[in-house]
Amino acid sequence: MSRIVRWDPFREMVSMRSQMDRLMSDVFSAPAVWQNDEYAGYMRLALDVSENDDNYTVHASVPGINAEDLEISFTENTLAIKGETKDERVDENEKWHLRERRFGSFMRTISLPISINADAIEAHFENGVLTLTLPKAEEVKPRRIAIKPNEQKTVEAIAA
Repeated sequence: MSRIVRWDPFREMVSMRSQMDRLMSDVFSAPAVWQNDEYAGYMRLALDVSENDDNYTVHASVPGINAEDLEISFTENTLAIKGETKDERVDENEKWHLRERRFGSFMRTISLPISINADAIEAHFENGVLTLTLPKAEEVKPRRIAIKPNEQKTVEAIAA
């Protein structure tokens, strides 16, 4: 059974705007794409960021990179992950038919919306995945506030 749907030009405009926003976001998050031919060495670092009451957790996919080739810094609630992948070609005379892997430097920064206890940040690296645990500062952690029971006071009436 077919369903007839009324055409709404604004729905299409909103959809087109959403697609353009996504396109522009991709372009401006990778400035080397639109500046010049440096794209050949550009590598985008994929991140997953989650949060619970105590921590932010960041997982970064860095396949083929050694832990020694990564540099992690945290300043003013901004986490920066830098690294470099090296091209280990053996024969310069090889003719390439397809070359999709990227080599060179990369950097990814993310700003966190709340204070972090920078002295307690932990980093672990296993099987090409960098995992960072960023503990929230004590002043921003949720706290349970106990309600103090009221003391029952009795008021005696004065007879007149």
